[in-house]
Amino acid sequence: MPDQGGMRAVWDRLLQAAKETHEGNATLSAFCPFPDDVQPQDVVPYHIPGAQLMAVETGLHTDRYTELRDAFVTAGPLALWRETYKGTDIGQDFMDRFACYCLIGVGGAFTSQQMCAWVVYMPPELHYPWHHHPGEEMYLTLAGEAVFMVEGAEGVVLGPGDTSQHESNQPHAMTTHAHPVMAYVVWRNGFETPPVLTI
Repeated sequence: MPDQGGMRAVWDRLLQAAKETHEGNATLSAFCPFPDDVQPQDVVPYHIPGAQLMAVETGLHTDRYTELRDAFVTAGPLALWRETYKGTDIGQDFMDRFACYCLIGVGGAFTSQQMCAWVVYMPPELHYPWHHHPGEEMYLTLAGEAVFMVEGAEGVVLGPGDTSQHESNQPHAMTTHAHPVMAYVVWRNGFETPPVLTI
């Protein structure tokens, strides 16, 4: 484990890679400009089984976002990995294989009043059930691919550079098949209320 200065350097490199990727994507930038009020905060690492799966994943292929992909993996051992659906009936297989940690927001290495940001990883053959939240959200696929589903539309396979936008409380879901997926996820509002499964 790096010392305090080394850990901060890892987070700073990740933040810079996220900023460059964010500002380089016109759709994402139009949805939510990268925040100008980002401040560092301490992280208490917490690991989950899915974190190890992402650390050793070999199928996260991308020809556009290698720097951000690798920065998210490098920072993984220092992260507070989330268990958003712990205590729900989502199932143990999902809890053991789904992985997500915050970069900007509660539990993340940085804070902002303008935006929250996470990384989401799913291995092959995993379904993220229908869920919703007040926060308006956009996924930018960084590596691999998945079928993204939004209420009222047909599911679509998205790969590196593709985005999926979710309106406030609009149910959405995601499924991987032969390939894993890694996505950069941002909320532009509604930070106080976590996702819940759609009944």
